[in-house]
Formats: sequence, structure tokens, C-alpha cells
Amino acid sequence: MASIEVLTQISDVIWEIPTSYKDGMRVPARIYGTEKLIRELDDAVYDQITNVATLPGITKYALCMPDGHFGYGFPIGGVAAMDIEQGGVISPGGIGFDINCGMRLVTTNLTYKDVKPHLKELVDKLYDRVPAGVGSTGFVKLSRNDFRKAVEQGAQWCINNGYGWEDDLEFMEEQGCIKGADASKISEKAIDRGFHQIGTLGSGNHYLEIQVAKRENIFDKALAKQMGITKPDQVVIMFHCGSRGFGHQVATDYLQRFLKVMDSKYGIKVLDRELACAPFDSPEGQAYFAAMKCGINMSFANRQVILHRIREVFSQVFGQSAEDLGMHLVYDVSHNTAKLEKHIVDGKERSLLVHRKGATRAFAPEMADLPERYKETGQPVIIGGSMETGSYLLTGVATGDQTFYSTAHGSGRTMSRTKARKTWRGDVLQKQMQQRGIYVRSTSSSGLAEEAGGAYKDVDEVIEAAELAGISQRVAKLTPIGNIKG
Repeated sequence: MASIEVLTQISDVIWEIPTSYKDGMRVPARIYGTEKLIRELDDAVYDQITNVATLPGITKYALCMPDGHFGYGFPIGGVAAMDIEQGGVISPGGIGFDINCGMRLVTTNLTYKDVKPHLKELVDKLYDRVPAGVGSTGFVKLSRNDFRKAVEQGAQWCINNGYGWEDDLEFMEEQGCIKGADASKISEKAIDRGFHQIGTLGSGNHYLEIQVAKRENIFDKALAKQMGITKPDQVVIMFHCGSRGFGHQVATDYLQRFLKVMDSKYGIKVLDRELACAPFDSPEGQAYFAAMKCGINMSFANRQVILHRIREVFSQVFGQSAEDLGMHLVYDVSHNTAKLEKHIVDGKERSLLVHRKGATRAFAPEMADLPERYKETGQPVIIGGSMETGSYLLTGVATGDQTFYSTAHGSGRTMSRTKARKTWRGDVLQKQMQQRGIYVRSTSSSGLAEEAGGAYKDVDEVIEAAELAGISQRVAKLTPIGNIKG
């Protein structure tokens, strides 16, 4: 059993496990969090993040963000940068099954006063228009060949087919399409699972939420204004979803493939089969990288179609165009990716494959790949809390280089879904939330219970840790008033 005693405290919110902790560690492991968060951490996270520290090519540190908790292979909240010129590997367990699970934040020019009389109608219509739950299918009907095009073209495919605005592309990571996606590298089973799911929310911790930026929750007015939050009690929409069954199958296919070649062909031994990997520059590694990019693009397309449906609903309810309602995309941020990036390590620029598993990219001001609007502010960072507590808009900062410009992605679970179902009743929770002014629709009462606020870490504490560590900066807290759960 690990405990806080194995950690060396680097600062109030940075803790380190030395390489002497476990045979085979190539670099130390660093965990971010307040002492309260660290003391509440799963013991399994210590084991997982130190296993990550043994992977070939890992650079500087194996990192765990303040929302870190037990996951598959990597802890959720795990970050690892692999030097591709030093035998660096690519690992599906370091990316996740829901490839490019991510967040979108959309502004409106409406206030809470404008929306309150229409809240139930809005949530009910969104619930009807954005399919949620396990196995849900979307209204976009594609052939298998069209789906192959969509996963190579991402959000651009949606724009070309009338689902959104050309301007939307500017405000997404990779402009909504990561280059190098190759549909020939994905299995027919993956296509079977994905081609009918574009425009669907899914289940688990995925959600669509109507939120309010209250006056007292704007921490930096200038940054908030630059990101489109310009008035007190402004209403915004946030949603969280990914690549659905398609991404899951891509990850499954390549995990099985890597397990067959990892040791026998490349002589790589790992401490946990869930960390199955291959050299990045190997045929298997390159095939997975191209297939994983299809998962990234499918997710961008999925969120783009959902945005289109949200605009339709608001336009219908308020009798105005989405343009007149000011329904602009603030940003689309990705979790569960591996990306080739240039970073300065020990004074030298290196090409690194940065795995972010349940972690958000948080680029600093003036970095490449930022829209012109955010060159001075840094990249918007969208961190979802529980449906009861609220979420955050942050921005990347220059001191984020310590984590390869990565930060938390949510509040992070503290309780299993099974235990949550035994602790709360979904129907009771729904009534309690409505009494507090949050109208919720869910496809499943048990699924709602799984997502109770008490099953998650204190999102305020997670954000405080990220800010104190200098890996992102608060802009605004966003309070839920309407929620759709899968």
C-alpha cells in the first residue's frame, strides 16, 4: 500500500516519487494536487503512474494531473511525453478508449433572466435532438464510405455538409481535423460501431449543459471578454463527448496487435499488460497513430453535429437565428490523444509524442496553433465539474511548460460507479437538483446516480491546485441550470 510518505513535496501542490521507488523507472513521477487531494488519492494511482515512468523514451517525468484517478494502464489525468528519437513508444493505454473525448463551450448573448422561462423547453428539446445513452444513434445517416471520409476530414466534413459555420473550425484544436488520419488503418468492426453514431452524446460522464456565468464567478474580466463572456449572468452551453464505440474499437484492435509484437518483435517488457505499446516509428506504431487520428477526427465531427443541433434548438425556442443569438464557439479542447509536439527539454528543442490521458492541452500565449484571438490570452481550457457543482473556463500559461502544457480535464472521480449507484437514487437526485434550480433529463436513473456530485472530487480544489502549480489560470466558473445526461 502506497501513501503520502513515499512522496517528496516539491511545492504546496507538486509531489514527486523518485526513480528508486520501483525497479525500471526511467524518470521520476510527479503528481499535482493540494495535500487534501493527495491524501484522498487512490493507492492504485501511485502504482500506475510509476509504471508509466518505466516506458521506453519517456522524457523528464511521468505526470498525473490534480484530477487524477485510477484508469486503464495510465491513470486518468496521466501525461507522458515520449522522445521519438530515443525509442519512444505509443501506447493506447496512455490515450484511452474514448479517443478525443473532449469539451466544447458555446456562448450566447442571452442572460439567465432571458432563459429561465424557457429552460424546461430548451432542455426537453435538446434531449430529443441530441441522442444520449448507450448505443444511441444519430440523425446523420452515412454510408460506410462516407463515414471513412468523415473520420479523415473531421469537422471540415460537417461544415462541407451544412452542419455548422466555417468560422467554427478556427476555434478547435487542430482546426477540427488532425492531419494524417488514414481510414485504411481501421477495422471493419470499428466502422460498424461508429458510422451511425455521429451527433450523439453517449453515456457515462458525457453531458450537455446550459450554464450561467455569474458576476461573482468571473475571475478575470479581460480574459473572459476576449473569450466571449461579456455580461453578468450570461448563458453559455458546454458539452462533453467523444468518439463513442468507434474510438473504443480502434483502441481495442491495436492493444491486441501490440500485445502480439511488443516483446517478441521489439523486446519491450512492461509491468502491466494494459500499457501494451510499440515503438512510435515501427509499422505497428505508425498504423495505430494513423488510426487513432481517425478517432480524433470522428470526435471532432461528432461534437460539430451536436453544436449544429444545439443552435437549431435555441433558434427555434427564441425565434431568432443562431447568429443573432451570438452562438459562437469559444473553443473545442481534446482529452485522450497523443500528439507530436516540439518542446524545450533541458535547453534543447525535442520532438515529443505527448500522451494526454484524461488531460487537457493548455498552450501558453504566443504558441503556435492558437487562433489569432487567443494569441495574447493563451488557449482556452474547459474543465467540466460534476452536474451539481459547476465547471470552469481557464487559459494556458507560460509556466505550463513543466507539464508539456497540460492540465486537468475534469474534477475526477473518487467513487466507483457501482458504489455511487448504491449510495444515491437517480430519481431522488433529479428532484433535489430541480429544487436547486437545475433541470435534468437523463436516459437512465441509475446512470444519473453514477454521476452524483458526491462521486467526484471537489472541482474548486482541483482548479486551485492547477492554478497554484502554474499549469493553467482561472477565467470563470460556470454554474449549471440545465443538464442532459447519457
